[in-house]
Amino acid sequence: MKKNYPLYDTVPIKDFKALTEDAVKNYPGKIAYSYRIKPNDEEVITKTFEQVRDDVRGYGTALIELGCRDKKCAIIGANTYGWICTYFALMAVGAVTVPCDKEMPASDLLGIIDRSESAFVFYGGECAEKIKEMKAARPDITWVCMNGKPLDEDATRRVLTARGSDLYENGDNSYYDYEIDADRMASIVFTSGTTGKGKGVMLSQNNILKDMSQGMYNFCITPKTLCVLPLHHTFGSTVNIVGHYALGCHVYISSGIKYFLKEMKEQQPTHLVLVPLFIETVYKRIWATAEKNGQDKLLRTMMKVSNGVRKVGIDARQKLFKSVLATFGGKLEMIICGGAALNQSIIDTFDAMGITILNGYGITECAPLISCNRNKYQKTGSVGTPIIGEEVKIADPDENGEGEICVKGPNVMLGYYNEPEATAAVFDEDGFFHTGDYGKLDEEGWIYITGRLKNLIIFSNGKNVYPEEIETEIQGIYGVSEVVVYAGNSKSNPEKEVIVAEIFPDYDALKLHGIEDAQAYFKKEVAEVNKRMVSYKTVGFVKIRNTEFIKNTSKKITRFNIDKTID
Repeated sequence: MKKNYPLYDTVPIKDFKALTEDAVKNYPGKIAYSYRIKPNDEEVITKTFEQVRDDVRGYGTALIELGCRDKKCAIIGANTYGWICTYFALMAVGAVTVPCDKEMPASDLLGIIDRSESAFVFYGGECAEKIKEMKAARPDITWVCMNGKPLDEDATRRVLTARGSDLYENGDNSYYDYEIDADRMASIVFTSGTTGKGKGVMLSQNNILKDMSQGMYNFCITPKTLCVLPLHHTFGSTVNIVGHYALGCHVYISSGIKYFLKEMKEQQPTHLVLVPLFIETVYKRIWATAEKNGQDKLLRTMMKVSNGVRKVGIDARQKLFKSVLATFGGKLEMIICGGAALNQSIIDTFDAMGITILNGYGITECAPLISCNRNKYQKTGSVGTPIIGEEVKIADPDENGEGEICVKGPNVMLGYYNEPEATAAVFDEDGFFHTGDYGKLDEEGWIYITGRLKNLIIFSNGKNVYPEEIETEIQGIYGVSEVVVYAGNSKSNPEKEVIVAEIFPDYDALKLHGIEDAQAYFKKEVAEVNKRMVSYKTVGFVKIRNTEFIKNTSKKITRFNIDKTID
């Protein structure tokens, strides 16, 4: 049966207040969010778009009375309805949000609070112990509990929402009377930093809202998704919350990674927004399960049959892969993926089974979406075409057309907070933001990512190597769980440079195939990869590790703390 999902038509959204008001008119009676208060609760709470608007309006009215307008307000907590209401309400009343990673140590969070000059902190009850320590260190700050158990003397979102609703019902119109300047700073997002200390990215409401209204054009967003990405990161907040809210999508708020697979089966999302690590994990689980049951050869045969009959117009994927698709709830059609490179073989495998993966490209400084493939408009190996109204150029391209990707458009940040020199360093004289990512454009304007400038390996002979290119190849080796490629040095001969592939194996997968010597196995497999690479890109040393790489909460490996010695 043909499904008719609405195409987004780039109608501008004036500001966050208009976002919640327009949704009530556009999606009357529809569910906006659903969630559980505790992960194992039987009851699933639902909120319609009208209920969200009323909660945000009441909460916002009380926040104005509390003095939040024009103030920096840090948000620290898990993905919850309270987090979303806090974010929407602060934006709607003209405050400046400072979303923070709740997993950070208290000292680091205090550093962000101080750097951003936050006067208010909104926190989740799950962080209460950490907050108690922080509150003692900053008694001059106002602390508000968004959900869960508050510290005794704190204000709470529910109390504030009830008070603000009473104020509104009794004639307080301060929420609506205020005119928002959508071009001024509205959020400071500190980059998670896989290569070192992050910066405070200043984004306006226009940056965020235009990134969505002009970025999700020609998207057929399906009716329901499941939100698992951390909301303190722009991929989670801008795409999964703001973009999907504007499109009238029902978002189930996940209780966390631990419950993700269980929730997919129960909630039956029709699409997901994920980073590659999630997709790679599910991909490996599919094949591990098939191998354990002795059905991996059958699965490969079915994929060939499926791809063959599709060429003559017959799509049998829902029937052929019913048991596999049941892992995702049975209704999943699409995954929007961004944040890092994803091996094309994974994209092809999911496509053969009936799930379209749309690979995209973004960066916090661009709110974050720069480009994306779309449902009926895709190119293999590309991260898509730029959003509407955005210019992309390649700076100083080499003979292959590769150079630094530069962006100019309504989604590009205002600058780095209190760091004018750092801001000036990333904008050129024509106003283009230099992303620090390397890639190229084809003749039709499609973007292809080569690697990250900060990860670039530059040898003394002048040769440049993008580790991501090699990592993508090695990731396709059976039994690789995670891999990082870098230039390593020998303790005995520090002057010697060699490309190192450090691998964290999937030990269960190796055991299943009777592979006991991981070092010898991966050395042999990487040698096969080397045969496909030009000489200066070949891996000279394979290093095996026994633990996962350290990651930030965006599930990106933090490269700066890897020990790069090889003996």
